[in-house]
This record gives sequence, structure tokens and C-alpha cells, in this order.
Amino acid sequence: MPLLAPDAPIGLPAFALSDDQIATVVDLISQGCSAARSNLHAGMLEVPITIVVRKAMRRVKRTLGLTNLQIRGEVELEDMSTNDPTLLGRIDITLQFLHQFGDEDAYVAVECKRVHASEPGLNTRYVTEGVDRFVTSRYAAGHEWGFMLGYVLALPASDVVKAVDSRVRKAYGESAGLVPETPHALSLAVLEGALLQGGSHTIRLKHILVDMLPAAKVSSDQLSPP
Repeated sequence: MPLLAPDAPIGLPAFALSDDQIATVVDLISQGCSAARSNLHAGMLEVPITIVVRKAMRRVKRTLGLTNLQIRGEVELEDMSTNDPTLLGRIDITLQFLHQFGDEDAYVAVECKRVHASEPGLNTRYVTEGVDRFVTSRYAAGHEWGFMLGYVLALPASDVVKAVDSRVRKAYGESAGLVPETPHALSLAVLEGALLQGGSHTIRLKHILVDMLPAAKVSSDQLSPP
């Protein structure tokens, strides 16, 4: 008597994210960045900013009572198909939802980069050292989704969007262009584009831009009545 084929989904379910899970990632990032601003100071570099953001995201997660995901620190990626000891890279922030637990290749990748309305060098690195790592499969190989987090250090954010959008369209085609979505209440912008990964697989990249100018410190004198 033949066995019935299991009713299993096609593809790699561990690499997929539902709409609710995508919204959760956007919310955690936006709330975490907003909470982190009070602990920033002028001149902070990308790595210390990200550490502060990651800690804030974990606090937000606990406050919201989210037990179906974990937020991990910087993760080293290795090519498991070879014995080459060279690392593929280090992702700034990764999350794993419950359906991804136990599979080291299944995660939500968040790559963080500083951007600035009048500093083209930072905006260029957002693409060449951020977006490109998803395109070349160094990050999130075979995944449906990846996330870019832009720490906006100078407004207007629209100038940053224009600069990044122009570069990704030129480098990866029109489909990679940044399409605006409804922003989170604590973000400056949320955008999305589609990239061809490894020449054959389409990965969608969500871009979240947040205000990371250090929050103004109010002195006790300022709080005193005149």
C-alpha cells in the first residue's frame, strides 16, 4: 500500500516571513532606534550605535512580551559548502522567529549603515557595503527578505532616499529602486525594492530610515521655570 505524500509546503519555509512577521521586524527596529537615541552622542560610529540599538530592541521585545523570536548580536557567516576558513561577512543584527529555530541558515538579516543628506560617501557605502552583500549572496542567501537600516545623521531624509535610489537603480536595475511604503510612526521612511541575488533568485529588501541624531539633552536649568 503506497504511502500518502506529506502535505508539505514547496520551497524553503524557514526562509519565508509572513506579513505579520515583517511588520514585527519593522516595529522592533523603529521602536528600538527611537529608544536608543537618548544614549547616543555626536560622532558615534556605526558599530557602537548598532550595539545601543540592539540592546534597545531587546528591551522593546521584552516589554511587548514577544516570546516567538530572538534578537542576536553580530553574527559571523561561513560558507558551509567548502572548507575555506574565510568568513562571508558579519551581519550587524539578526533575528530568528520560532519557525527558524534550529536552522543556522534561516534568520532575518538587518544590515546597518550611517547615511547623511550631504555626505555622498556614506550614502555610497550604504549600497556598496550594504545592499551589495545581499545581491552577492554573502548575506541571506536564498531568503525571501532582507533588511537595510539607515541611521540618518542629517536631514532631510528625502535627499538620502534620492541618493540611494539612484545608486541602486544604476547598479542593480529598475526593480531594485526604492518604492515608498507607509512609514512607521517612529521612522523617517520605509521603502522596498527587489534584487536579483546570485543571478537567479529574487530577494526583497526592506529599507528602514530612522532619525539617529542624538536626542537633545535637557539640563536641570532648562527645566526650571524662568
